[in-house]
Amino acid sequence: MTRTARALGSSGRGALRLSLYLLWTLLLIPVQALAVARGWRLCRTLPRFYHRVCTRLMGLDVVVRGEQVSGGPVLFVSNHSSYLDISVLGSLIPGSFIAKTEVGTWPFFGLLARLQRTVFVERKARASVDKQRDDIGGRLDAGDSLILFPEGTSSDGNRTLPFKTALFAVAARRIDGRPLTVQPVSIAATRLDGIPMGFAFRPFYAWYGDMDLVPHLWQAFRLGGMTIEVEFHPPVTIDGFSSRKALADHCQRVVGDGVARAISGRPDAPVRTQETPPQATAPSTPASAPAISDPVRGSA
Repeated sequence: MTRTARALGSSGRGALRLSLYLLWTLLLIPVQALAVARGWRLCRTLPRFYHRVCTRLMGLDVVVRGEQVSGGPVLFVSNHSSYLDISVLGSLIPGSFIAKTEVGTWPFFGLLARLQRTVFVERKARASVDKQRDDIGGRLDAGDSLILFPEGTSSDGNRTLPFKTALFAVAARRIDGRPLTVQPVSIAATRLDGIPMGFAFRPFYAWYGDMDLVPHLWQAFRLGGMTIEVEFHPPVTIDGFSSRKALADHCQRVVGDGVARAISGRPDAPVRTQETPPQATAPSTPASAPAISDPVRGSA
């Protein structure tokens, strides 16, 4: 096959995927909007179904390791390298994201974020940290699980950036007398059409720095299938640590180790030994997450 033929083929695939994605999204927007307005339970369950279909339409093969805490509320803490993380994690976790306030103003993607009941925070306004913590705490008190990207921005996918500790203060909240369950999660793009991506090709998935969104999104739709590996690590609570910083450091370590194992092609390698706090008592019996977008770049 000539280079021109391959280019035409990938463009056709990209156009088809993009068309189906837009059609699927436009079909579900009014349904979710009505569910949110009426306060129906559907507004909590529909996003997961929506994202599952989106991952398939975009050619994302999601491989899951570890056990996801079932029930809620749970604060899921994950690394972040792409807007595609939203669909991947959204397809697995029945919860809402925590994102910077600017995301809510974005055309189209801001609407999707609001419809998923995203909690918006202002990262630079330190004076409002207490209010933001209370807003997040209120959602957790209501039984909602939340997904936090504590790096504060998206990375190149080859490493995990330092975790910011401010919003880990919410982990001190007690739900029905029990400490909040915190579950670290690693996510990494590892293969393109079954071939290891390596450092050079991981930016086909990762969106960071000064990359333009539209060209990157079009490229993602044109590519062949990408394998995304997600690992749910043992849950913990603040009671196992001396401070929220210690909790954040633990989460960063286990998430970073998970990413490193995935991109090295050794996902089952032994975890680096270090003092490990006691596991949290899950709200209900953990169950393996099914294996199977949207917008949060620079989430808080």
